[in-house]
Amino acid sequence: MRSARTRARSEAIAGMLMVAPVLLWLAATILYPLGAAVAISLRDIRVIGSDGGFVGFGNYIDVLEMARLWAALGRSLVWVAGNAVLQTLLALGTTLLLNQRFRGVRLVRVWVILSWIVPTIVVVIIWRWLLGTSGGVVNYLLVTLGLVDRPVGFFAGPGSAMASLVVINSWRWFPFVAVMLLAGLQRIPADLYEAAAIDGAGPWQRFRRITWPLLQPTMLVLGVVGTLLSFNVFDIIWLTTAGGPSGSTQTLPVLIYETAFKSYRLGQAAAMSVLVSLLLMALAVLLTRALAPKGEG
Repeated sequence: MRSARTRARSEAIAGMLMVAPVLLWLAATILYPLGAAVAISLRDIRVIGSDGGFVGFGNYIDVLEMARLWAALGRSLVWVAGNAVLQTLLALGTTLLLNQRFRGVRLVRVWVILSWIVPTIVVVIIWRWLLGTSGGVVNYLLVTLGLVDRPVGFFAGPGSAMASLVVINSWRWFPFVAVMLLAGLQRIPADLYEAAAIDGAGPWQRFRRITWPLLQPTMLVLGVVGTLLSFNVFDIIWLTTAGGPSGSTQTLPVLIYETAFKSYRLGQAAAMSVLVSLLLMALAVLLTRALAPKGEG
């Protein structure tokens, strides 16, 4: 009995020692920054490095009363929804294509991966050149083909600017989603498709009865991770429109940056960050429960 207990205790200690480095890493990269943000949010800090006066929950009250916060939240939700729909459609279509057997499929798969690892600044430069009002390739083609009378200002209007950013960000990230979906798709046994084909099931029926249900676990993970990543996107928006025109693309990350480093209200920016973190945690739980297969508690 003692040997069994000793063995179990040794295994537990060994397990804790193996997990300890990961826990320390999470504490250093997540818990400490979050704790520091909470501490800053309770003080009226205007200059980096200063202590500021203790204001308690005053920053949270001020932030929640800001109309700009709620407007930015609404734009963030539109941003996340637009990216989720477009990225899913692009990735799913690409995945179904890459799962086929044709000459050059390996080259196409490599191209998809390479397009994902392109630096963000390069992506922004390319798309600003493509969608530019003066000399942009897309506008040149639209005018040449007679589809429009004059160049379209893709970044000039509130609606077109947000839509353009959704396209750019979706193009940036759909290869990653496609690669993950392809991995999940290739785990589906080929025997299922062969049996369905023998039973007379067409391509759409095979997709609806086999592919889509068996891809749902992968879609669940990608849905949660993709939503959290899209919500926190800052670089593409800032490098392309900087939140303009007239704040129409000012999402929560952009608002937090401007509050901290342009308005010099670090306490309020930290309060926004804490609120956003809590919102994303709640959103992750809701998405996990909503997308989980029926029957799982």
